[in-house]
Amino acid sequence: MEINSLELSILGWNSWFNDLGKDCQPEQQIARVTAVDRGWYTVRNEAGEVAAQVTGKFLHTTKATSEMPCVGDWVCVYYDAKDAASIHGVLPRKSFLRRKTAGKDTQLQMIAANIDVAFIVQSCQYDFNVPRLERYLVMVSEGQVEPVLVLSKTDLVDNDALAQYIAEIRAAGINARIIALSNVTGSGLEEIREPMISGKTYCLLGSSGVGKSTLINRLMGQDILRTGRVRASGEGRHTTVRRQLIVLEQGGMIIDTPGMREVGIVAAKEGMEDTFDDIEELAGSCRFNNCSHGNEPGCAVLQAIQAGTLPSARYENYVKLKQEAKSHARPRRKRP
Repeated sequence: MEINSLELSILGWNSWFNDLGKDCQPEQQIARVTAVDRGWYTVRNEAGEVAAQVTGKFLHTTKATSEMPCVGDWVCVYYDAKDAASIHGVLPRKSFLRRKTAGKDTQLQMIAANIDVAFIVQSCQYDFNVPRLERYLVMVSEGQVEPVLVLSKTDLVDNDALAQYIAEIRAAGINARIIALSNVTGSGLEEIREPMISGKTYCLLGSSGVGKSTLINRLMGQDILRTGRVRASGEGRHTTVRRQLIVLEQGGMIIDTPGMREVGIVAAKEGMEDTFDDIEELAGSCRFNNCSHGNEPGCAVLQAIQAGTLPSARYENYVKLKQEAKSHARPRRKRP
């Protein structure tokens, strides 16, 4: 089975996946999932883009919803007809974005897979929230994805307000790259477009109405995604209802995702360590190795808060996310 075609390379296939391609049967082909919508999938390879469904056998052997295909996945497919295919397997993911399902359930929901860079978008006016930003960063770091922060709708605030937002992010110990963007004026668009290269996959994350679909339309140079009328407050209207991967003419691919009301994190030890590396470094100087940073004597974290070198709000969000990740890591009891 030939898997190193030009089309697959454009879609992101590289040497990391080569050995994994042997998991597919000789009569099957490798394709990438470009859209997911209510149990239906769209897959694409050198043969084109067609609708697909998972086989009954695949459904029977799948133990969790997180094992189902998601946008960005590489899958083994069999072409049942010229315009239809069946999905027989999902290849291992190089990187991923996932969250806890909304509500009290602790199941995992896959957002996208095999992503190189995640653009975390927050509006400068109504949506800016550092604790929520930290949640996104934990999610992105856990999945081995590079984060880039995008402050959108900069045309609605003055330079002083924008500088204050950036200062709040840096004060929280967040060192990721920040791009200030206005979809109205086009300011910042080239900073997003310029580093995009063929074969790389980018993803947009953020709340509803922050301008993700409008950004993709600007990158494409045409209105391929429906956008909602902006409210007087500057808040956009939710329009994206499915996840889809779009190949950009200038190179690279971008995944649009519906806005998230909840960003529930899961057992994300590495993500926590990367996002709160300043606190983790302080923890190494605590008197006790098992310090919980609650009220133990000789706690370097608490001492930093008292000295004013560690913002209390960042510490409080760290504790909250740590407890949340720990609770989701516990195995659930089976009902009798």
